Amino acid sequence: MAEKLRMAARVFVYGTLKRGEPNHHWLTKKENGQARFLGRGKTETKFPLVVGTRYNIPFLLARPGEGNHIEGEVYEVDETMLSKLDILEDYPDYYDREQQTILMEQNETIQCWLYLIRNFPDKMLAKELLISYHNTPERPYNENYLDSCPEDLAMDE
Repeated sequence: MAEKLRMAARVFVYGTLKRGEPNHHWLTKKENGQARFLGRGKTETKFPLVVGTRYNIPFLLARPGEGNHIEGEVYEVDETMLSKLDILEDYPDYYDREQQTILMEQNETIQCWLYLIRNFPDKMLAKELLISYHNTPERPYNENYLDSCPEDLAMDE
């Protein structure tokens, strides 16, 4: 009989952690902990989602009420996986993490953690506001994202 996993949190991912995107492997590596896909959803609150910096990183900007209802995926994760995601997102130094209401495809609402940027220059709001992020040849995600830092936002064109 399979042992029931003790899951700690639900996380809403909207960028490179989604299935088919460059960092999805973080959610599937056993050494990172456990993650279970719960379904697709979108934020109940509108947010600006932009791609920025020389690394073409998707950023959810902490400006609730502006932008779009962001589409993404919900995962249930254990403490180990949540701590690994915090490392990837450089929480709390670069990204912050907060609970938001997510409307699932089945029309149920659930509370999930999501990562967002609180400190950003206003010029980031002039970028194209996305509903859903996808890595593209026109704006390829740069795997050197670990070199990224908050100062990159100020230098973004």
